[in-house]
Amino acid sequence: MIGTIANTITILVGSAVGGTVRHGLKDKYQQVLFTAMGLAATGLGINAVVQNMPNSTYPVLFIASLAIGGVLGTGLDLDRRFNNLVNRRKKGEGASDDADSAPNLGRGLSTAIMLFCVGTLSILGPINSALYGDETFLFTNAMLDLVTSMVLASTFGYGIAIAAGVLFCWQGSIFLLASFLSPLLSGGLMCEISIVGGFLIFASGLSILQIKEISTMNLLPALFVPPLWFALLSLTGGFGGLM
Repeated sequence: MIGTIANTITILVGSAVGGTVRHGLKDKYQQVLFTAMGLAATGLGINAVVQNMPNSTYPVLFIASLAIGGVLGTGLDLDRRFNNLVNRRKKGEGASDDADSAPNLGRGLSTAIMLFCVGTLSILGPINSALYGDETFLFTNAMLDLVTSMVLASTFGYGIAIAAGVLFCWQGSIFLLASFLSPLLSGGLMCEISIVGGFLIFASGLSILQIKEISTMNLLPALFVPPLWFALLSLTGGFGGLM
């Protein structure tokens, strides 16, 4: 868990630095950073999909995951609930400037959560830590997240620090699961999760660039479909050896 703690701290530090710098930036520079973040998210999403798609054992699983996850997320209205939560936080702080409005912070947080939690390093890092005591992936991820959180906070404000808590819970859960369910955490599962995550990061990028407004939070349950699928295969023996 040392790597996860370090990763969490770097996001907090990066958010503090970026949020502080933000108040000294003119609107035109904030807009440039906003666009840069959208382009970066789009590129990272495409890269994750392209890298992992050729290794997929179940080529249509990501389609089913996005469809099922989208229906569940929409039914639960996760996007509205998330933005309402952010909105209450902003009202509590008495924020009034448009650049740091609740919808913008909500969009920034959803993007931050995707970038920090869905990446291969953020998923494989806790597993390597739990199974082999290797913190290399997590320390590498921490350095990347330090820079990313600075850029995000310089665009969306101090609220990006909330993503640090989400990352800690996410990586901590993976660490605990890896300790008890190591047989289920195969390379195939990591591949499928990375593909779905890549599409979610790509969707976040499109939203930031205002190319297509996508409720990324409503798609978040899609990440849980591949683990359920692999767990089902394990329990049924691959449906009698047919899979």
